[in-house]
Amino acid sequence: MTHSTHAVTNQPPPLTEYDVFTADAALAEGLARHVAAEVADEATAELRALGRAAGSAEAIEWGVRANAHPPVLRTHDRYGHRVDEVDFHPDYHRLMARAVEAGLTDAVSRPSGQLRRTAGFLVWTQVDAGHGCPVSMTHAAVPALRAAPELAAVWEPLLTAHAYDPGLRPVAGKAGAIAGMGMTEKQGGSDVRANATRAEPLAEPGAYALTGHKWFCSAPMSDAFLVLAQAPGGLTCFLLPRVLPDGTRNTFRIQRLKEKLGNHSNASSEVEFDGSTVAWRVGEEGRGVPTIIEMVAATRLDCVTGSAAIMRQAVAQAVHHAAHREAFGSPLIDKPLMRNVLADLALESEAATTLALRLAAAHDAAAAGSARDRQLLRIAVPAAKYWVAKRCTPLVVEALECLGGNGYVEDSGMPRLLRESPLNSIWEGSGNIQALDVLRALQREPQALNAFLTEVGQAAGADHRLDAAIKGVLAELSDLEGIEARARRLVERLALVLQGALLVQHAPPAVADAFCASRLSGDWGAAFGTLPGTLDLAAVVDRARAV
Repeated sequence: MTHSTHAVTNQPPPLTEYDVFTADAALAEGLARHVAAEVADEATAELRALGRAAGSAEAIEWGVRANAHPPVLRTHDRYGHRVDEVDFHPDYHRLMARAVEAGLTDAVSRPSGQLRRTAGFLVWTQVDAGHGCPVSMTHAAVPALRAAPELAAVWEPLLTAHAYDPGLRPVAGKAGAIAGMGMTEKQGGSDVRANATRAEPLAEPGAYALTGHKWFCSAPMSDAFLVLAQAPGGLTCFLLPRVLPDGTRNTFRIQRLKEKLGNHSNASSEVEFDGSTVAWRVGEEGRGVPTIIEMVAATRLDCVTGSAAIMRQAVAQAVHHAAHREAFGSPLIDKPLMRNVLADLALESEAATTLALRLAAAHDAAAAGSARDRQLLRIAVPAAKYWVAKRCTPLVVEALECLGGNGYVEDSGMPRLLRESPLNSIWEGSGNIQALDVLRALQREPQALNAFLTEVGQAAGADHRLDAAIKGVLAELSDLEGIEARARRLVERLALVLQGALLVQHAPPAVADAFCASRLSGDWGAAFGTLPGTLDLAAVVDRARAV
């Protein structure tokens, strides 16, 4: 006779087979708020379909397997020929295909294009963050390439196509293309003006031979890369294809793949160019940074969105667990202290999502000619990238703790979120770079500050704590003595004030009240779960439930 030692009880069901988009009130409401009326129904239907896919058991397993079986470098074939190829698990390609087909590499071909792809990126990144890197870079390459109209005419239709066509072949015969970026070098890091890669002009107009290395080059199986190199006229941007127009392989020596803390499904590599590597100039010689900064700005917005996505998934898992797990006679979600923790996490997540969508809408408006939105982005993007990415890791740590020991094991998915959480704070310029970028905008572009103040001023008078916080920011800006050493503090306040203004205008009163009381008025401790007990925390938590 077989005896059972126990029955499995008091365990939450898996959070699966749900619509990731519709279940996220802040996301769904934000899309409805900003999307162009003529495409609202179409965009909502597309995102619901993507949301159902993202919440499916099948897609969740794709993400698990793509990370459990990371990319493998093959430098040579069986005969000893140099091939420099990276093999990915089939589920990585499934993730990429669904992302590209959903338009996540295309912000330009549809009304509200950036808003729609940002909302989709936030949904689909919750399945796996690693493949979001080439998706982001492909979309972001488009505005930079427009500095070279002849190249853009060839590449833009491929980069924005809703067709994933992997494999190294001439792009003339491909249905779509993927782009990467190579700026960072050993000796310079974030100081790209210290780059040592050389570019020598060739006989063909606009073509150069590159010699040098790139310390970090993500997604090395991309069809082309935007890279920086020192041309005779100074630091210049180039388009470097993996396969040349005549079908021969360009010299692109993959020295190794990086062994990273997280982001395991994505290949990050170290590459070298040996003097026979051919690339085509994008923009003028000596204008490399202004040219590629268009790509950097677009990927920084995706760092905000990617962090918001990780935060949202962590909060969804924590709330789901607490709703189905009992302790001491009742569900965890009903315990006052756990409710405080969950509400605090939910506030952080909603503020991040709301800000990401506002920036996406500003991007669309700027592309349509709005000078104010373009100026707003100049301050708001680096400030948001600084703050939202910084908040991601502590949020995931606290959300993991809500699951207790269950959250510390790989099966829960929380460790993968935790390993992913610091990345967006590092990529495309770490915290100090973002803070200094905001200072440059404040000092050189006064119209950017005016645009920011106009934006937050739309909420003036709605909450006295927000009004006081805006005055506090102005007071800090009036004292420029030693401002660089105070840059992080200032940028944090700018981001919080912007989030507060958006929530006061658009979020339910319980959410806006809790945010202003804690983040702006200071009634908050040094850890999550320290909100004032007088707030309507149950309403905040209930809004964050996925199912």
